[in-house]
Amino acid sequence: MWTWIVGGFAAWVVVAVAFGVVLGRGVRLADERTPGTGVERPLTPRIAPAARPARRRVPLPPVGIALAFLAVALETVGYTMRLRGTTGPAAHAMSMDAPWSLPRVYVATLFAVAALFAVAGAARNPGRRTWWLAVGAVTAGIAVVKAGSTVHVTVMEALTAATSSAGAVAISALGALLVLAVLGFISRAERRDRRRVLTSLGLYATAAVGLSVLPGLLSGQWAAMATFVEESGEALAGVAVLVSVLVGVAPRLVLPRAWLRRRDDALSLDAPVVRLPVAQD
Repeated sequence: MWTWIVGGFAAWVVVAVAFGVVLGRGVRLADERTPGTGVERPLTPRIAPAARPARRRVPLPPVGIALAFLAVALETVGYTMRLRGTTGPAAHAMSMDAPWSLPRVYVATLFAVAALFAVAGAARNPGRRTWWLAVGAVTAGIAVVKAGSTVHVTVMEALTAATSSAGAVAISALGALLVLAVLGFISRAERRDRRRVLTSLGLYATAAVGLSVLPGLLSGQWAAMATFVEESGEALAGVAVLVSVLVGVAPRLVLPRAWLRRRDDALSLDAPVVRLPVAQD
């Protein structure tokens, strides 16, 4: 029952938003073409907007490649040990999903570093303080949950007991979408780094919520493979989040020098502080 309620509500929200956008656009066009409505278009020649230059794709820097390789290597070791049935302290330390295991602590460290850089960027750039503080809060929360906390497992078990497995996944997905929506609303005036950070956080949400369903549906070696895919996806998404934050607050660490043409690059963490001369009487 809860699955149908949550799914039906989400479907109606999507339909209502799409219908509202189409209807509002139609009303606007009708008003523009109807005399006496007060919104007539001015009779001036329409000038075609200048073509915007193609946006450059930010390359994955060498440090990002190294972090991604290390993430996959750690998850591969844990996956191999699980396939071999290894037990004991070593197996727990290299487990892909055990609390305080090395792979989980590594992913948590990626998000913790991203949170520290985001907060530092907020302190350096007052004009974008709200945005970077919000990013820092989200990444810090992910780091705490990912390291050794069992909050996610406990919440999923409670939701499953109250609704069903599908209902728990649906509610988790809605929660992740709500967090991304809040970040999108906070950054509505942003024109820099917004898409990159939101996309990387969305990839992590997809891996943490969407792919987490697979291990419960499978068994044996297939369940181990599903866990490997899920945890590797979360780790790679963590690398993407960290690189996205670094591009925003310390671009000189990850971008070629020829790319540093944006106005806010002077406010990056790795830029020298420019001190204005003090006027003397």
